[in-house]
Amino acid sequence: MRELLRVLAGGGGSARFVLYGRRPWDGVELDGRFSWRLHGGGDPVWHLRTARAANRECDVFLATNSYVTPLFLRIPTVTVVMDLVTFEPSMRPNRRSMLIERATLGRAVKRSARMLAISQATADALIARFPRAAGKTVVAPLGVATGLAPAHGDSSAPSPEHGDPSAPAPAYGRATPPATALPAPGFVLAVGTLEPRKNLPRLVAAYSSLEEALQERHPLVVVGRVGWQTGETLAALRSLGTRCIALGYVPDEALGELYRRCAVFCYPSLGEGFGLPVLEAMAAGAAVVTSNLSSLPEVGGNAVEYVDPTSVPSIAGGLRRVLQDEGRRRELSELGRARAAGFSWQRFADTVLGTLSAAAAEGRPRRLTN
Repeated sequence: MRELLRVLAGGGGSARFVLYGRRPWDGVELDGRFSWRLHGGGDPVWHLRTARAANRECDVFLATNSYVTPLFLRIPTVTVVMDLVTFEPSMRPNRRSMLIERATLGRAVKRSARMLAISQATADALIARFPRAAGKTVVAPLGVATGLAPAHGDSSAPSPEHGDPSAPAPAYGRATPPATALPAPGFVLAVGTLEPRKNLPRLVAAYSSLEEALQERHPLVVVGRVGWQTGETLAALRSLGTRCIALGYVPDEALGELYRRCAVFCYPSLGEGFGLPVLEAMAAGAAVVTSNLSSLPEVGGNAVEYVDPTSVPSIAGGLRRVLQDEGRRRELSELGRARAAGFSWQRFADTVLGTLSAAAAEGRPRRLTN
């Protein structure tokens, strides 16, 4: 939620914000409305310490990164729900996250005054699983990170989808080139943590079925850290040999340049809470091929080429149509930029503040926190 903090720092108003964390983030200049409260300890100790402090200091709490903290809060709480992937065994979620979220989300729904879902698809999934969330769930779509917007800004905050700068370099495909030697324009780009639901083995199978000349002109470039259950994914990527360029983590400035250089951005995910890379790619003017499932049509609208992510021929057909038709790529680029302009972190922040204010009205207002 660093982009939310950027917006709040750049705005006005009399609300005060207490920022709880293990260490401060210095990526934005904060004025006297903001103060840090740093606590040590692992889970759940950190959440307990934070909740106890917030109960004394605050009128309302914004829970952005865990469903554990709300369990200890006595003040009105707004809990952000990014997705319900951990409740879908077919997505093969991270086991630790699955166990924690399954044990805590239902209780967080019960204790929260409001829930914030980052897409309508996520809101629908939340309410279907926890009917108690109906009537108190607000949809707040995300925006494009500062470093990835058409006019570049500070790129210090990495996108959650393409990795962490501390992550080791990937051990698959072609050797990672330096930032000054990004691939020449015209490649097929895939972005996201290497995990089962990103569906990269089917993307590789679809890409491999393309005509040899298309593959020669458009190598596959993969950005993202290595996640979990990666055996099938890594084997698929390695099977491409020099046709796959593995970049691992890249900073936002480089990622923005990759979006602009690619011939096609392909994101055949099996399920997303929002699908931020699709929005990022559209904002940069990339022609996008993506899934027709979950939240992705909410993001893509009429500005992308949709495929069935469970079908290798469908993914291959989408890639082929866009790669072979320069006019279609230009059309998708123009439509994508226009579509992406309708999403912003300012709009997200406005929704968050409105929801916090509504929740805080249940108690005596002093300050807002996250």
